[in-house]
Amino acid sequence: MSKNIVIVGGGTGGGSGVARNLSAKLSAAKITLVNPLPYAVSRPTLPRMTVSAGNDLFETTLIPYDKLFTTRTARSCRVSSRADKKGGTVLLADGKQLPYDVLVLASGSHWEGLLNIPGDSAAVTESIAAGARALKRRRNFFWSGAALTEYAGEIKDVWPSKEVAIVHGSSNLMNSTYPSGFRKGLEKSLRARGVKLVLDDYVDEIPAPGPATIKTRKGTVIEADLVVATRGPCPRTEFVGKSLGAGTLDEKSQIKVKPTFQLLEHPDIFALGDAIDTVEQNQVAEAYVHAPINVITYLSGSGCTMK
Repeated sequence: MSKNIVIVGGGTGGGSGVARNLSAKLSAAKITLVNPLPYAVSRPTLPRMTVSAGNDLFETTLIPYDKLFTTRTARSCRVSSRADKKGGTVLLADGKQLPYDVLVLASGSHWEGLLNIPGDSAAVTESIAAGARALKRRRNFFWSGAALTEYAGEIKDVWPSKEVAIVHGSSNLMNSTYPSGFRKGLEKSLRARGVKLVLDDYVDEIPAPGPATIKTRKGTVIEADLVVATRGPCPRTEFVGKSLGAGTLDEKSQIKVKPTFQLLEHPDIFALGDAIDTVEQNQVAEAYVHAPINVITYLSGSGCTMK
């Protein structure tokens, strides 16, 4: 198939995974990956990379894209679609246009705190190093949001005497997708390491990073030298709403998709991962398998399969 396939977003399991998958199956297609960085960042390794000194994770976690597909570095873009819904154009920040027969949106999410990775390649290493310095020089931590258990475990492994407090809105850590036994085992492990867990409680206002006194909804007071917010991410979909209309997104700014990962009004545009409105624990893992199959079947004219 001599077709142009443009993929916006290059996460390790999302856009870059789909690009590799399609490259292996569509040797005649021109596949272009658009991403602000020239490499993919393996976000699950960030807790250890930030906390543990003297490791080689900087070299192994920042993964350069292979040469199976063209890569364009762009910090922003705009999408246009033809009236017949058969192809369109991606306009990059530098003014260059990329025509597509199929577009895959894998733009991921905005994160905060230590999970936030700058879109400027020159700033990535310093941003991670600055987080590591902040953790090393502070003693008492309050953690809020995603990856809290990973960071807590890493901190207590490296600095057992540092104090870490976690407030979680459920009576068990993590969420109900995980088995009860696993969640209870995680709680037991963290308590054994000296992590203070305040469960079934909330912090209504997260203070700015730095020293703070935190009071939970139920009255628990926590003193912290450093507040670290890594709350749930927000979809990185602003450009989608501006390009294709606000109706493309739901109330959470997630892209509305059919069970085939196609946009409701744009059969030539697929979306996947954190950016879509499908409620699944492993959206990226699901999309990595199904999205390439559906792109291929769409290009062949044989219709897409349900995920």
